[in-house]
Amino acid sequence: MRNTNDVLFAAMIGSSDTKLVSDSTASAPVGHELEIVSGTEPTPDREDLNVPDRFEMIRSSGTGTLRSLISPVDESLEALDERFVDLRAARRGGFVVLRGEPGAGKSTFLDTVHLFREGVVTERVAQEEDIAERLRRIGASENARVIVIEGREALLDVTEPALEASMHAINTFVRSSQGADTLVVWPTNTDPLMKSLVELGTRLGGKALMGHDGGVLRFVGPPQSAFTQIAERTIAALNDGASLSALGISEERAREIALREATIGDYLGAIRRELLRNDAKVKKLLKVEQFRLWVVVVAGNDVEGDVAALTRGGFAYADIDRLINSTGANIVQELKKRPDDLGILGTVLDVKVIHLDVFTALAIARQHANEKLRELMKAEGMSVSKDRQADSRLMSSELGLIMAGKSLGTRRRGIKPGGNTKTAFEGLARIARNDDGLLNRAIGEGLLSSGLVASFEAEKPLGTTLRYDSDLYVMRDGEPTRVEVMWLFPIGSA
Repeated sequence: MRNTNDVLFAAMIGSSDTKLVSDSTASAPVGHELEIVSGTEPTPDREDLNVPDRFEMIRSSGTGTLRSLISPVDESLEALDERFVDLRAARRGGFVVLRGEPGAGKSTFLDTVHLFREGVVTERVAQEEDIAERLRRIGASENARVIVIEGREALLDVTEPALEASMHAINTFVRSSQGADTLVVWPTNTDPLMKSLVELGTRLGGKALMGHDGGVLRFVGPPQSAFTQIAERTIAALNDGASLSALGISEERAREIALREATIGDYLGAIRRELLRNDAKVKKLLKVEQFRLWVVVVAGNDVEGDVAALTRGGFAYADIDRLINSTGANIVQELKKRPDDLGILGTVLDVKVIHLDVFTALAIARQHANEKLRELMKAEGMSVSKDRQADSRLMSSELGLIMAGKSLGTRRRGIKPGGNTKTAFEGLARIARNDDGLLNRAIGEGLLSSGLVASFEAEKPLGTTLRYDSDLYVMRDGEPTRVEVMWLFPIGSA
């Protein structure tokens, strides 16, 4: 896939004035001598990056996603274990104040106990709910249960009469059959509220309510040494596999930020702010050069896995880290000197790598070839009979799905081409060596005929003093996309 990378990299760094020549050591592609230029297309739409710094923003992500994001806080989990052992022996419930700084991960910890302790469930009393009324409506639980008092972390959030009424209700609940094997947890980020809760709880229920450890669980969250790893997992899980470097934050910079932040929430917030600064910087750079670039790979050998390995998510976004490390082309050595800028460009621009299978490519050629291409196909001994299924094949192909704005979903390897299909594709490849424009134009006609694009132009220049022609320039929903088609086939084919 080395040559695909070269074209992709060259197009991505359009602000450079360096002339780049495609390396051709892996397979024999048909491409252009690349000259880096700037253009004037509109800013592409892209998915907003998701970098939350509070658990509430990812609560609905699902257990599978949460398992990939959350790290266990063993010390606090073990403290809960001890309280539940005591509650079971006493045949009642209990209460604890969870004291931690804002952003330490208190909500994350309480909501995800079930990920690390079998059978534990977490329920919440929302900020807008009356605590006494909510507890009266809660039934008994067959499992160990944590009930979290949400949204009342500071003393100013709760009036003194309401605080006392709430503690009365909690004490009544944990003594009832409905509150057995249940630990009511009140998170707080201030000492005044912590002290008020402890004093009230001790006065109302003593050690039976508060436990023999004073009723306070100190929560510090994950250590700074784990911040970067947690951020990497969070960003990858919520952003189609993107990495920190793909967001323009190097490993060294990520560690530097971690050293100055006290909590994981603050760290994720700092990462997000860094990203937004990088994003703004790139948008300023893109006032001249702003474009979508989609690289379409058509190959006579099995490259589906190679293409998938260079992309992330269901929309075939180029994975900058993998692209950088998958080729030894000369251009990459220069790009490696600018990892932060390159990562941000790969995120801000709409850059994709898409596979087009040989069956669809041949069908398109047969159905949409112009007279000149038909004559060349006849000379290669190829069939030129119309293929009425060409448009439907195109619409269900990876290129068609992406053009239609659909996700690829789970990728499956297609049927491997047989001998006749391989021979026919080799004919196309020989044509492409001398005039790939004819084949690219047929693809454009196919996209137009199937309704995937509103219009297209072939060999469209960027329109500046430096020269770079896109294979196809298509209009989708009023926005332009530049498509670079890479015709790849094994070295040695005649």
